[in-house]
This record gives sequence, C-alpha cells and structure tokens, in this order.
Amino acid sequence: MKFNNLTLTADGKSRAFIEAKDLKTLWFNTGTLCNLTCKNCYIESSPSNDRLSYLSFDEYLTFMNEATEEGFNVSEIGFTGGEPFLNKEFPKMLNHAAKHGNDVLVLTNAMKPMLNKKSEILMIDRERLTFRVSIDHVDQLKHEEIRGSHSYEPMMEGLKWLKDNEFKMSLATRLMWGESEEETRKVFAEFILKNKLPIDAYSTKDLVTFTEMDAKQETPEITTECWTLLNKNPNTVMCSSSRMIVKKKGSTKPSVIACTLLPYDEAFDLGSSLKSSMQRIYLNHPHCSKFCVLGGSSCS
Repeated sequence: MKFNNLTLTADGKSRAFIEAKDLKTLWFNTGTLCNLTCKNCYIESSPSNDRLSYLSFDEYLTFMNEATEEGFNVSEIGFTGGEPFLNKEFPKMLNHAAKHGNDVLVLTNAMKPMLNKKSEILMIDRERLTFRVSIDHVDQLKHEEIRGSHSYEPMMEGLKWLKDNEFKMSLATRLMWGESEEETRKVFAEFILKNKLPIDAYSTKDLVTFTEMDAKQETPEITTECWTLLNKNPNTVMCSSSRMIVKKKGSTKPSVIACTLLPYDEAFDLGSSLKSSMQRIYLNHPHCSKFCVLGGSSCS
C-alpha cells in the first residue's frame, strides 16, 4: 500500500525526506472555525469544525519568543485558519507581529469577520503586512459553487475596503476548472484591471495558484531518486523552512506541525517546541507528492 511505510515506498525504494535547514516562515493557525463551509477545504474548516481550538495571544507569544531566543532567522509570520478574524485575540497577535520586524501574511476570505474588525485593523502598522484573499474564481457562479451562495459580493466588499485603505494584498486561487495556469492568470488580469486592484496577475507572489488537493486521487510516491529525476532541490519544499503552530481540541498546549496542509496527521506533529521540530520529515503523504513536490506549490 502506498504512503504506508515511513521510510520506504510501496515498491521498496527509499522514501524522499526533507532536512530542516532553518525556520524562515512561522505559521499560526488561529483555529479551524470559519464563517464558510467550502468544498474540498484541505482543513475542513466550517462554522462547526473546532478540531483546532482558538489559539490565544499568550500561546502565540510563547513561540514568537522561542523563535527569537533560539536565533531562528524567521523572515515571515503567517496567519491562517479557519477564518483568522473569528478569533477574538487575533487582532492583538496581528498587531504584535506587524511591529516585530517580519513580513506578515494573513490568509482571509475578507468577509464579515474581517470587516467587523475595521477599527482594529486600521490601527495596525501596515508597512510589511499583506492580506491574501481567497478567490476560487473571478466568475461569481464558480466562486459560489465552492464557497456557497452569497459569498461573492461580501468578499468583493472586503477587497474594496482593503484597496481603499491602501493595504497590501494578494490573491489565492485553485487550479480546478480545467484552465491552464496561463488562462487562469489571464482572466484574473482582467478582473484585477476592472476592479483597479494593486496586484500583478502575472506575479506568483501577487496571485498564488494552488494545485487542487485530494488525498484520494492517485499520485506517485516521491523517492530519493526523484530529486535528480525532477531536477528539484529538496530545500525548496516548504517543510524545510516553515512550521505551523496549532492548538488541537482537548490539548493543554499547542503543537508544532511540519506542514500547513496536515494539521490532523499525527505523523507530522513534531512536539511542543520549535527547537525540537527541526528534524527530518519523510514525505509520506499524498499532499507531499501532489501539492509540494510535483505541484511546486507553497503556502508562503
């Protein structure tokens, strides 16, 4: 069976692994609760999914302090959920991170939870702060096919508010409509121009396109030979330089997770400290293959 043995693939070859080199991106999952229930959400966020509890400011601060004390070269702080703005302590975390001297990235659907925090957001230092807004397609019907009815216009309201208040922003979408990367960027370029957004559709940083993830879909296992065959450097895979902090429901303290995509898989739970998490990661999951190695995607 594929993805069943930690160090060997189903055909007995050595499974590829990643050696942690340094911690450059530190992610905080603020909790899995969300105002939407999207189809194929990799983390299954919804108004009822609280498998990852709300992270507190003090818990966030513990890991920020450890990163400094251990001398990690963290250059980016990322916040994800769920919808981060549903966590009441999130604005306090965001304000602290923005003052810390790192680039700060917030993944949001830009809907009511964010707009309810307008006054708090406007007080945050925006120099190195970027909001990445999720849009599953610029076409309203396609977007709402994934995110639910009446989800498009509130998202557009949030985008407009961010633009009007001169916040840096980027967009994230999924390659799932039978469109090529080139076609997707073309339709987004038209959308961006129409709405006068400060975004370059042909920049991979401004418009992030994600390979669609389905753990049940067939994908090859990655062996140590694949790095040469694919001409790929394992140090470019995101778990070589990023970690995510989560608070699992019922746990007394947060965990450090190897991958933002795998918060529930115990095999990718690396303990309760950043220092202990800097260890070898075997690519023993379909997402490792499809999203990271073959798809070339990264959440950062």
